Amino acid sequence: MDSTSDRRLDIRPTISSAHFNDQMGFDEHFQNKTLRPVLKLQNYLLVEAFKNYANKHKGVFYELSLEKKFQYIERAIQKDIKFRNSLKGMVIGQFTVEEYRDYITNSSALNKRMMNMVVERLKDQIQLLEEEALFQN
Repeated sequence: MDSTSDRRLDIRPTISSAHFNDQMGFDEHFQNKTLRPVLKLQNYLLVEAFKNYANKHKGVFYELSLEKKFQYIERAIQKDIKFRNSLKGMVIGQFTVEEYRDYITNSSALNKRMMNMVVERLKDQIQLLEEEALFQN
């Protein structure tokens, strides 16, 4: 591993609830070892990217009910390919070379996991997304 990879790993937060065992499949292991720490590291960037997305789409997100906001988040990430690819880039860009090599062996399944995790992370932080509406009024 090169020094850049070492530094990438050093800045990642530790996820104390992450568990590993021998029965765990490759995808779940990659999720707990790589995806969860990277998503936590990139959390505020992902939130800001979503705020930017919502603002570029006339800010209608901020007028929606809570349930509709959750649906909007899901739909934005599922349907808007450019936005989804941008989010994936924010995550993949934090991989080490070794992690990237592992990722490309099963990228389709890992992308699905990654985007589901991003959706859930954004939903869990809906208050941070709603703060934007306070500043717009």
